[in-house]
Amino acid sequence: MHTVKETALLLDMSEHTVRFYTDKGLVPNLKRDKNNNRQFDEESINWLTGIKYLKQSGMPLDKIKTYIELCLEGDSTIPQRYAIILEQKEAALAQLEQARERAEYMIRKAEGYREIYEHRLSDIANPATWSAETNTNTESERLEQLQATRSNLRFSDLDDSDVSIPSKTIL
Repeated sequence: MHTVKETALLLDMSEHTVRFYTDKGLVPNLKRDKNNNRQFDEESINWLTGIKYLKQSGMPLDKIKTYIELCLEGDSTIPQRYAIILEQKEAALAQLEQARERAEYMIRKAEGYREIYEHRLSDIANPATWSAETNTNTESERLEQLQATRSNLRFSDLDDSDVSIPSKTIL
């Protein structure tokens, strides 16, 4: 049996989150000791693990609650549970694609700043320096222009330690 603190450490959750999920009734058959402190066995930890990943995939708590209730009803609810998981799988894949797009954007942005910092390109990444004439393109289009005007030197294989930036420099 584990305490709230031990369970939180085990699952990389805050103690508050563990208590919140149990208070919401998301952990079936939760055990308590003689002082009414929550006690978590392997089954409770399995429920919390599932809740954690469903929540991280963007599933709202009311839908997690429904999923848990269906699980407790047994095998007759497999089709409904399967539908819920398929729907959430699609949502998680969409989140993954959005994260990939954000990461690609940040990679392009970092490459542009590296060129600006190394004085190979003027600072076209700072909205404060844009004039009405230069503000006709979106930032994405400006980044594409930056990519097109890059020198033949490739810095994508370098890590951050290859560039020393003075500590007072703000990028």
